[in-house]
Amino acid sequence: MPRPLEDITILDLTWVLSGPYASMVLCDLGADVIKVERLPWGDIARTTGPYQNGWSGYFFSVNRGKRAMAMDLRKPEGQEIFLRLVEKADVVMENFTPGTMEKLGLGYDALAARNPRLIMARTSGFGQTGPYRDRPALDIVIQGMGGIMSITGEPGGNPVRPGASLGDISAGLYTTVGILAALHERERSGKGQELDISMLDCQVSVLENAIMRYFVTGKPPEAIGTRHPSATPFQAFPTKDGYIVVALAFGEENQWQMFCGILGLPELMDDPRFDTGPRRNARHAELEPILIAALRSRTTGEWMEDFVNAGIPSGPLNSIPDVVADPQIQHRGMIQPVTHPVAGTIPIANTPLRMSRSETGIKGAPPSFGQDTSDVLREFLGLDAAEVERLVARGVVATDGGPDISAITG
Repeated sequence: MPRPLEDITILDLTWVLSGPYASMVLCDLGADVIKVERLPWGDIARTTGPYQNGWSGYFFSVNRGKRAMAMDLRKPEGQEIFLRLVEKADVVMENFTPGTMEKLGLGYDALAARNPRLIMARTSGFGQTGPYRDRPALDIVIQGMGGIMSITGEPGGNPVRPGASLGDISAGLYTTVGILAALHERERSGKGQELDISMLDCQVSVLENAIMRYFVTGKPPEAIGTRHPSATPFQAFPTKDGYIVVALAFGEENQWQMFCGILGLPELMDDPRFDTGPRRNARHAELEPILIAALRSRTTGEWMEDFVNAGIPSGPLNSIPDVVADPQIQHRGMIQPVTHPVAGTIPIANTPLRMSRSETGIKGAPPSFGQDTSDVLREFLGLDAAEVERLVARGVVATDGGPDISAITG
């Protein structure tokens, strides 16, 4: 089956995580993603552990299936080659500090002058405008400033960073959405456009109902552990051998009756303190220890069997080894082994996107530094081997592996 984006060419200047994650999603959907890396070392994610056979697993996981070329955009000749490639591309992606591309003479206006249909997606910590635009930003900085760390963790505890890089990943996903929307709009207008994605904006956007609750109640949301602020029970509970997550659906009071019956607590069914969702939520501090004591009496597996049979939303609290071995995850093909000639085989997370008529999924291994430089210059610009070698000799591009970075990676 054809892939939905196989006619789209992307020049990907992004590095580390937010941008590479976005281009990874597009690559899994079929786009020809050409990762354009700086000389002499390329994406610094190549030097980020853990390593397998000297290869960064970090880089491996989000750059699978892409092609790679290496060039020096600080050199006028490198800039001209890039502009010639822009003429053949659909999308240019970058996640540098705002102003970097303009200093190189490669801002949106310059690129659009060569290709009016071009979409330029710009992902940065704070966006292309505003008082913070020039500040550097990494995931934890954005999570801290975006408010999510203030509502993560146990009540009264220290701030806690969520276990995934939500600042980078949410920005990457919004970048992907923006690119797909711009590609669709281009079919109507015939014109490209510039996208301005701020990591901080994205964190505000994914705060779910926390901002609304603040304005409605006048109370700042706080960390409440695994609980939900508007539903009870809706959290992780300890069991005899681990934890179980129970989340009673909003307004489904029959689930409360069944839940109490399974727990052996029939007296709670009609207890006026807990007989409705709002009352349970208001008296959570009274109810929680009763439920904890009951759920500690059996194993997670034993509770799960009863809850699943009763249709009560629930699940085990899995570790990462549990997740990758889960039969549902295995059935959906969400963990796929990818083999690289040097790194070897590393199982990584697959795309969750499934389509009835289009193929999706990991296209192949990640590229070595400069691996596809010669091929890209030949395919898009018609340069022969001698011309490419002259560019290599002048330090404009690098090919076929580039420098040895083992001294950096250890």
